Amino acid sequence: MNDLNQFLDAARDRMEEAIAFLDDSLAHIRAGKANVKILDPIRVEYYGSKVPLSNVANISLPDQRTIAITPWEKNMFRVIEKAIIDSNIGIMPESNGEMIRLNIPPLTEDRRKQLVRDSKAEAEKARVSVRNARRDCIDGLKKATKSGMSEDVAKDGEERVQKLHDKYMKKIDELFAAKEKEILTV
Repeated sequence: MNDLNQFLDAARDRMEEAIAFLDDSLAHIRAGKANVKILDPIRVEYYGSKVPLSNVANISLPDQRTIAITPWEKNMFRVIEKAIIDSNIGIMPESNGEMIRLNIPPLTEDRRKQLVRDSKAEAEKARVSVRNARRDCIDGLKKATKSGMSEDVAKDGEERVQKLHDKYMKKIDELFAAKEKEILTV
């Protein structure tokens, strides 16, 4: 029985990782309103090393369509602006000498459809990961059956991993549906 729990725990861990990765991936897809997570991939040069933008500036959301970046040092304005321009977020920074503002433009219908497709692709990657975790668990149970585990325990394990699979697939569908609704809401 202990072997069965090891297989199920390993599968559950992998499925949880797939959900966490999907959640993080969907957070980085901008949906027409300001979200500081879109700045996470941006790195700036700071005393000879590349650091995340949040390590050299305060990032806030004054309203739903604006991200405000306040550098801690005045000499970082140009470096931060250049890093934002060079990144692939597609927003031009505006600076007034004290703060850098990123105004999030409203999304066009085509852009919304593209973002939904991107979100769907991320959800499909997570589904594949969950299926792979289920398959690996079932393969492990079959190998364990050959080396002494009873077939009843293995069958019970297969049923339990299928229930886990279904539970995590439902979570993926819920995450995708929420992101799709967020993107399509005008």
